[in-house]
Amino acid sequence: MSETVLSLADARLVLAGNAGPVEILRGITLEVKAGETLGLVGPSGSGKSSLLMLMGGLERATGGQVHALGQDLTAMDEDQLARFRRLNMGVVFQSFHLIPTMTALENVAVPLELAGVTDAFARAEAELRNVGLGARTDHYPSQMSGGEQQRVALARAAVTRPRILLADEPTGNLDGANGAAIMDLLFGLRDRHGATLVLVTHAPDLAARCDRVVRLVDGRIAADTLRAAAE
Repeated sequence: MSETVLSLADARLVLAGNAGPVEILRGITLEVKAGETLGLVGPSGSGKSSLLMLMGGLERATGGQVHALGQDLTAMDEDQLARFRRLNMGVVFQSFHLIPTMTALENVAVPLELAGVTDAFARAEAELRNVGLGARTDHYPSQMSGGEQQRVALARAAVTRPRILLADEPTGNLDGANGAAIMDLLFGLRDRHGATLVLVTHAPDLAARCDRVVRLVDGRIAADTLRAAAE
């Protein structure tokens, strides 16, 4: 049986709102296996992105447990979480979150430099070539299109060879052609590195490419469907 790489048990998230506490996630129990591609779908405000943030330790559960690669994320402090993500996870957002004063090469090399990798720039350059930006290594984010910036973000997420890739609406700020190209690259990175991919999307065609789709409604799992069972 495949290894469980992400596990949530009755995970809850309550955030402070202007009118009082707001329940974002209401008891999520979920397991994701090694190499699986999981799509998270549902209406706006259903908790998809918040669930992804819990999986990546970018948001701390206010109840229940969240484990990644056998480690209890709810028991880690911020420094431990940052170190764990740097070693094990790649995260891609709708907004590219590139450092504007750094070139594409420098942006991709950052996580490797933080990890003390000696050949950080050589590996970063190779990853930029993998996403079709070998000729743009010295360009700054302001000199690149949205699609190119997201390619840089993908290269940065993949350069550490993460076991887990998390993507939150990675095509949300792109046109159809660029969005399709980014998704092809993302699935290609997953295949090349053997990573587990969790993808938040509103697009039915992207969800259809996932092995399994979990639908959230009002902070709860409303459906959990294997693609093979749906076909």
